[in-house]
Amino acid sequence: MTQTKSILITGCSSGIGLYAAQILQKRGWRVFAGARKVDDVTRLNSLGLESIQLDVDDAASIERALGWILAKTGNTLDALFNNAGFVQAGAIEDLSRAQIRAQFETNVFGAIELTNHVIPIMRRQGYGRIIQNTSILGIITLGYRGAYNASKFALEGFSQTLRQELHGSGIHVSMIVPGAIESALRANALAHLDIAHTQHSPHHPTYQHMQQHFFDASGGHKKAFAKSPRIVVAQLIKALESPRPRAHYYVTFPAHLLAMLRRLLPDSWLEAILRYVTHKETR
Repeated sequence: MTQTKSILITGCSSGIGLYAAQILQKRGWRVFAGARKVDDVTRLNSLGLESIQLDVDDAASIERALGWILAKTGNTLDALFNNAGFVQAGAIEDLSRAQIRAQFETNVFGAIELTNHVIPIMRRQGYGRIIQNTSILGIITLGYRGAYNASKFALEGFSQTLRQELHGSGIHVSMIVPGAIESALRANALAHLDIAHTQHSPHHPTYQHMQQHFFDASGGHKKAFAKSPRIVVAQLIKALESPRPRAHYYVTFPAHLLAMLRRLLPDSWLEAILRYVTHKETR
């Protein structure tokens, strides 16, 4: 009898994480769905998922969650999908050290710590898959997301280094690189940018435009470009189940295009394009 493969997915309360948990479970994976809030854990359990409270900002939470999972699997874990993350919006000059630290705690340090807990498990097994949900904003940058850009560039560098260090171990590391995906990411970003306290910023007029358009997930022109989380999960499945997984899986045409332009264009040309994109997004 073939043993059911197991995967831990972080950030399963909505969007990509929720789709990934549900679709992989239907494919026969044993999915452990991590979520930060107790209410979300309860809801995920009601959907038939094995959910566990997991706050990647909290080392004790990571250890408790992994202990619970290993007790259920007999100390094995086939795959990890580091999906949890949020957007700290705002111009760099308006961001506090605390805001930048919080961005890195979730998007970078939490992913690194959880990965480092999982690697010894996979080394003992002689196999495993570690999948990072990065972003096209870890390849190129857009304005008013400097902290998020930096966190995804850091995760990209960490993951590429990890690929080198784990070569030959049977543990494969891949990066999912999405463009615009339908999720609560932008709507949730508003909670991390206190527009009322930016009145003296030269960027305040832009923040007001962003409040009306950028943070509104129902915005028509933005929804036209955002794609279903299902297309991310399709690439996740390839990274998990391919005998020779690739380093990068780009998701959406804009992500493919921008990655190509990053390689081909002079910096000044690419920056002009990215300034135009930022202007269109924030107006």
